[in-house]
Amino acid sequence: MTDTNRVFTLAKRPEGKPNRDTFELVERDVPEPGPGEALVRTLYLSVDPYMRDRMRAGESYAEPWGVGDPLEGGVVGEVVADNGTEFEAGDVVAGNLRWADFSTAAGPDLQRVDPDLAPISTALGVLGMPGRTAYFGTREVAQPDAGDTFVVTGAAGAVGSVAGQVAKLQGARVVGFAGSAEKVSFLEDDLGFDAGINYKETDDYRAALAEAAPGGVDAYFDNVGGPITDAVFTQLNVDARVAVCGQISQYNAEELPTGPRKLGQLIQKRATVEGFLIQDFAPRFEQATRQLGRWVQNGDITYRETVTEGLENAPEGFLGLFEGENIGKQLVKVADREE
Repeated sequence: MTDTNRVFTLAKRPEGKPNRDTFELVERDVPEPGPGEALVRTLYLSVDPYMRDRMRAGESYAEPWGVGDPLEGGVVGEVVADNGTEFEAGDVVAGNLRWADFSTAAGPDLQRVDPDLAPISTALGVLGMPGRTAYFGTREVAQPDAGDTFVVTGAAGAVGSVAGQVAKLQGARVVGFAGSAEKVSFLEDDLGFDAGINYKETDDYRAALAEAAPGGVDAYFDNVGGPITDAVFTQLNVDARVAVCGQISQYNAEELPTGPRKLGQLIQKRATVEGFLIQDFAPRFEQATRQLGRWVQNGDITYRETVTEGLENAPEGFLGLFEGENIGKQLVKVADREE
């Protein structure tokens, strides 16, 4: 095992959209696990849109990183050394660890990953935080019933692609917004969505949605915000449910636009809008993972991963999220398992 540990830190707070200069790759010693800790070698690293919010100094639902701090995210890794945890060398685990070759973590902060259930990378995607977010956000917040029309933005991403499929399993008609013809084909041909809308080729979101969902919208899973959400609000049916999961269209804005006032739409339609955080459902994560795992094994849910090779290229994987480069879950592959 090498003695050098590459670690990404926050080099500076970005103004507007981050760039490569936002990140600094430094070399440090491989850490020693303290009592009750394990040393984990990173195999796959997750990059996610919410991380942009941690780069700003202001208040957020996630604690901001300080300049010079190591970056953190979901990791699937292999235990290298144990100092009093329930794990052994060679075990595959998942946890919130550093953007680094090696990290230490307390035993309770790591979850065992079953390599026989599905590829281990899925513990960061369809069987991890994004999948669980889609599962609970759809079933418990948006709550589509059989025959409802369910609309999801960011539909070809890690969360949106699973949310739409969960809604289909509930018997809903599903319409997804995505950012390319390839992504729309992925939604309709691979995932079984009833309709996809390429928002980058659409001048009138409201008209496009009215054509794709002529009966209006009963449940809306919002990952994007902005003008698309404004358009969806005009098409809500009476007693519609809106689950606000993310607002990626606003994350790089230095000043948030006021925009058209759409809350009046909620009065006539008696719609419910609810923001949620996946950590609110933490006591039930295992339930969601078991169900998602069954659906994946049965072929009821399909997933795709976009993989960037090499820890040194992790910033490019992250920045690509804001350019819509990924289909499905964006991952960074850092290393292979040791056989």
